[in-house]
Amino acid sequence: MTLELQLFLLAWGTLVGLDLVSVPQMMIARPLVAGAVAGTVLGDLRTGLQLGVVFELFQFDVLPVGAARYPEYGPATVAAVSMAHAAPGLQGLGLGTVVGLLTAMLGGVSLHFLRRVNARAVHRAVARIEEGDAGTLVRTHLGGILRDALRAATVTAVGLGIAWEARAVFAATLSPTGVTALAVAAVGAALAAGAAGTFRLIGRGPGLRWFAAGLGGGALVAWLR
Repeated sequence: MTLELQLFLLAWGTLVGLDLVSVPQMMIARPLVAGAVAGTVLGDLRTGLQLGVVFELFQFDVLPVGAARYPEYGPATVAAVSMAHAAPGLQGLGLGTVVGLLTAMLGGVSLHFLRRVNARAVHRAVARIEEGDAGTLVRTHLGGILRDALRAATVTAVGLGIAWEARAVFAATLSPTGVTALAVAAVGAALAAGAAGTFRLIGRGPGLRWFAAGLGGGALVAWLR
């Protein structure tokens, strides 16, 4: 992979990380979108969509309310696609998922750290803001955005670095059986996370019945086709 493509992925991962909280909040932080664009950059849309679906399922188990801690799957998906693009078939899927999960955990830690830094910045400026100092308010807000951009760029860069090292360390050492087992484990974990998130959202009662009816109807239509 060329340096130019790596820089494109770094820029895209940074924008994806910003979109989660700061700007522009246009849903590009969703793994499906992040993965599809990363795959397009690499000329491998299929891999981008595959990893996007896997991490979209992981994302579905996240409930981002209040000060909850959760993995960040946007930049992680970009790193995962970078890994999967360089490895064939099931190997790319398995290793890409591992790289993505490691990057997602790092992203979650960085989000918690950023919240604490931003809270201290607001605390220092709160007196001037309450006095009506618009300049202080703007500087505080822009400072938060810039810190988030630096955070997102760092997480993406580390994820791409992990992908680069994983290609050298694991790609040539996994046996065919290990490759298959890793891919099955990755997809199984994603399906389990997606199912857990789904059932938590729909709850019991009418929601569960409608979900079962929709699932059954969709399966029947797919079978008849």
